[in-house]
Amino acid sequence: MKENYTIGIDYGTESGRAVLVSLKDGKEIADHVTPYPHGVIDNVLPNSSIKLGHEWALQHPADYLEVLKQSIPAVMKESGVNPKEVIGLGIDFTACTMLPLNKKGDPLCFDNALQNNPHSWVKLWKHHAAQDEANQLNEIAERRGEDFLPRYGGKISSEWMIAKIWQILNEAPEIYNQTDQFVEATDWVISAITKNLQRNSCTAGYKAIWHKQDGYPNREFFKALDPRMEDLAETKLRGEVVPLGTKAGELTKEMAELTGLREGTAVAVGNVDAHAAVPAVGVVTPGKLVMAMGTSICHMLLGSEEKQVEGMCGVVEDGIIPGYFGYEAGQSAVGDIFAWYVNQGVPAYVHDTAEKEGLNVHQWLEREASKYKPGETGLLALDWWNGNRSVLVDTELSGVLLGATLQTKPEEIYRTLLESTAFGTRKIVDAFHENGVPVDELYACGGLPQKNKLLMQIYADVTNRTIKIADSKQTPALGAAMFGAVAAGSQNGGYDTILDAAENMARIKDEIITPIPENVSIYEKLYQEYSELHDYFGRGENDVMKRLKSLR
Repeated sequence: MKENYTIGIDYGTESGRAVLVSLKDGKEIADHVTPYPHGVIDNVLPNSSIKLGHEWALQHPADYLEVLKQSIPAVMKESGVNPKEVIGLGIDFTACTMLPLNKKGDPLCFDNALQNNPHSWVKLWKHHAAQDEANQLNEIAERRGEDFLPRYGGKISSEWMIAKIWQILNEAPEIYNQTDQFVEATDWVISAITKNLQRNSCTAGYKAIWHKQDGYPNREFFKALDPRMEDLAETKLRGEVVPLGTKAGELTKEMAELTGLREGTAVAVGNVDAHAAVPAVGVVTPGKLVMAMGTSICHMLLGSEEKQVEGMCGVVEDGIIPGYFGYEAGQSAVGDIFAWYVNQGVPAYVHDTAEKEGLNVHQWLEREASKYKPGETGLLALDWWNGNRSVLVDTELSGVLLGATLQTKPEEIYRTLLESTAFGTRKIVDAFHENGVPVDELYACGGLPQKNKLLMQIYADVTNRTIKIADSKQTPALGAAMFGAVAAGSQNGGYDTILDAAENMARIKDEIITPIPENVSIYEKLYQEYSELHDYFGRGENDVMKRLKSLR
């Protein structure tokens, strides 16, 4: 009996990675990473001197196609697998990463006449320049008593679709008018692969205020935002919204030639990176919080009913696993904070010492920070270096480091930054648990859990919960490959449901990280101090962070 395979492609913030996966047991046969040639565009538009403002973050859609061109042939070559044995393809993406398309379905930034307008480009998930629009949207929605607002924790983020669209209308109405459709990048890439544009229920539900029963907000709401947006849902957001695992179409002849795969290979509709990771670690029932940990964290949780939870990014029926309500929350920066500190705040002697000892700076700092007990540094930090996604939903907040002295060492600060992100996760865990959505244990996937054991022990101690670690280093890509298998279906050697795929393909490590009781008790005291700072700076008692940003 021949072995079948699928390919999952994980589109991240800096690069895209393809993984060839066995359908038999989820084993990764080959993987390949393609860095985006243009990276994150946050200073100057490519091939121009046009500068971007504060909080802008764009990308070049051609970079996504480059991943298909480079990474798929690479995994096929490395594995030696026959293209006929690859029965499905799935992708996942950062979200909300959105772009405007013309009537042909092409990105507006591909048009030479429009490419010098920043609003014609892809707005990356961490584009925060639509905060004014998000603030107004939330005020209007609350004033009107819109039913959708509680489903998103009481606030719609500037990272999400509608705020970004409204910013385009406010600042570049000509781009808005020339846009035929606003779409998630994940849906556009799938349309490039299949020549069929479909909106997936995950991004529509979590990022564009779409509801399985109610659809998008009504015309009166969009009109209240701006009369020019009254028909937004019927026009520029039009199109059927389909469930995850749906077959979007098949690989076109052009894409087959580009990638080396077989024309007609089944392709699943797009997905979100963190959401795809949930079935990949075998989580298909409530009570298990999945943390997709990388530059940021996305927290995913299943529930049996719809509850209101402060600061959640959304609750969507069938949004992650069919038959359950999928909850999402998140932290806007985690790995990004550690990288910022290493790149901008660590003295030269640390870099030199780490190099002499054959370690990278993160490894050296982790080793030295591990020598300290909880509370021993005398430091405390707020993890808002890129704003706060949950539970405060406020991108205008910024970081705090408290307790530093002339004796403070770099590794002490590093440990404190690790702890601060754990406290941020504890806030999210408590918000869910206290509002009737149980969190009994944690699952971690992504780059960070594989690299930093100290970080994971701190998370277990701060949350007082066991943590299980994904066995795959590319968990979202594995999940995307699983949905590709569902798109192919059992009649073609795949699976009929994501539950069937998870039973055979999901993988976690044998080791379980368990809380250390004496650490738990000390971190409980530190968490109470964190909570005081959290509310003081985050709930309006002292808006110094926002005043500083306005002065900047």
